[in-house]
Amino acid sequence: MKCLNSVKLNTSLARLFTVLAAILLVNGIAATMRAQEQVSRPEEIEWTWEVRPAHPDPKLPNVLLIGDSITRNYYPEVKRQLADVANVYLFASSACVGDPRLLSQLSEFATMESVPFRVVHFNNGMHGWTYSEAEYKAGFPDYLARIRAIAPGAALVWSTTTPVKTESVPGPTNARIRERNSIAQAFIRAATIPIDDQYALMLKHPDRYQDNVHFDYQGSIIQGQQAAQDIWNLLPKPQD
Repeated sequence: MKCLNSVKLNTSLARLFTVLAAILLVNGIAATMRAQEQVSRPEEIEWTWEVRPAHPDPKLPNVLLIGDSITRNYYPEVKRQLADVANVYLFASSACVGDPRLLSQLSEFATMESVPFRVVHFNNGMHGWTYSEAEYKAGFPDYLARIRAIAPGAALVWSTTTPVKTESVPGPTNARIRERNSIAQAFIRAATIPIDDQYALMLKHPDRYQDNVHFDYQGSIIQGQQAAQDIWNLLPKPQD
């Protein structure tokens, strides 16, 4: 009887290991296929822009803004608003969610700076119009996971992509921007991450465009003030 039970146990374990191996194989194949499907399609001009505080205060928490040239424009106001409470860093890029370069760029930036971030305010959606919204959706989980990996334990704030003044084909168009915002917010809400709705904010300021996409100095101040407030809400407060 003991031998029979032992045979049954071994058979069950063998079946279990077979199932687990099959699951791992399928997941590995799926991951490989995703990697193969993610292909960089560069724009005419590609760039990254990275800024660190000239003299970071080691006693203050570190904040990271991730985005594009619009984020780069309101970064100075965020830095000014948080001057006494945080060291503010910036990573901006023309790479789009779905482009594997973006993940590598984020990792390289984090390695170079080598500081812990308390809050990360992030956005991506204005570039990469040769990427479909289906590709944007497929790439968003990896983008979110990479941000968590470079800033473990950090509080996150997602910033919606802003509307444009004049549309172009294949993009940017406001319809595609709204669709990307909707895709991103589905993941963000599922992860219970707060949202800085820059899209709704700048809809109220159609007179603040500098060109078809970017906002003027006063518009960037308006953006930076809202972003800074959302970041400040997540920073530790001094004890009374």
